[in-house]
Amino acid sequence: MARVYNFSAGPSMLPEPVLERARDELLEFRDTGMSVMEMSHRGRDFVGIAEKAEADLRDLLAIPANYRVLFLPGGATAQFAAVPMNLLRGKTRACYLSTGLWSEKALAEAQRYATVTLAASGKADGFTRIPPRDEWHLDPEAAYFHYTANETINGVEFHTVPEVDGLPLVSDMSSNLLSRPLEVERFGLIYAGAQKNMGPAGIAVVIVRDDLVGQPLPSTPSLLDYRKQAEQGSMLNTPPTYNWYLLGLVLEWLKDEGGLAALEARNLRKANKLYAALDRSAFYSNPVEPSCRSRMNVPFRLAAPELEPLFLKEAKAAGLVNLEGHRSVGGLRASIYNAMPEAGVDALIAFLAEFERQHG
Repeated sequence: MARVYNFSAGPSMLPEPVLERARDELLEFRDTGMSVMEMSHRGRDFVGIAEKAEADLRDLLAIPANYRVLFLPGGATAQFAAVPMNLLRGKTRACYLSTGLWSEKALAEAQRYATVTLAASGKADGFTRIPPRDEWHLDPEAAYFHYTANETINGVEFHTVPEVDGLPLVSDMSSNLLSRPLEVERFGLIYAGAQKNMGPAGIAVVIVRDDLVGQPLPSTPSLLDYRKQAEQGSMLNTPPTYNWYLLGLVLEWLKDEGGLAALEARNLRKANKLYAALDRSAFYSNPVEPSCRSRMNVPFRLAAPELEPLFLKEAKAAGLVNLEGHRSVGGLRASIYNAMPEAGVDALIAFLAEFERQHG
């Protein structure tokens, strides 16, 4: 078997030790005589899996006791609606920052339930920079402030937690949660789809402060009601049990790798060497302002765009796959999440140099 280096933005590659353990436990989990996929979600064995996943997540992120941790179906997109439904709490306004396609989607969904104030937007600059803090216009009457911590398509990432004048801070961290340590206590709510750094597609994590749980909009579906999900241990309905199990295996792997400080150091090395390779060549370019370049998603272009199909073909032959840019922007993109080993980034850098030598 020859595994490739998978640079997909999501679903992304998973750590090989996780896949190997899942393979070994596929037919029988421990001594249960059955697969995790066959277990009752309310049975003792699966409840143990779920409880350990929450404990490991709390440990990795140092989540304070006054926060609920939910494991929910529907990915991050379902949370675009769930956030305003749960957090307006009698108010009618919310404040959003737009830094790329995903924050635009979150904003558009929120407009179905609230009057949305646009704090600032990077659209005029092609979403290649984060608008400076002194350009933001905050709404003091807003129920919360929302931002997307990392934009997978445009390759823009926040490297510090923004100050928002006391508004409850909400963040979509689908593509960088668990890639570095985080001060959870600075947030009212964090949500993330799993399929970047946490596991397979189909499950999302919500970390929400106790005082923001309850008082949802009357029209809120039960499955999107944080209070009801918290009361039922995220099992208001049958959850995506196998996805939850795999997420738990990834959390164990992260702990075995030394935790988030060790992962951050590795992710910095990977990103820095890849950006350096792009920057030292006139054949390649990255459009993002250096101060907010993403550690997770690196979009780039060729000086001769007509060579991109050949680049992708030859990269695939070299075992480097899913380097296409998002269909909305084109170009090329390397997603280098936690599971991408440094050897994969080194292989990509070597390929970049060889392709330039042959075609530059």
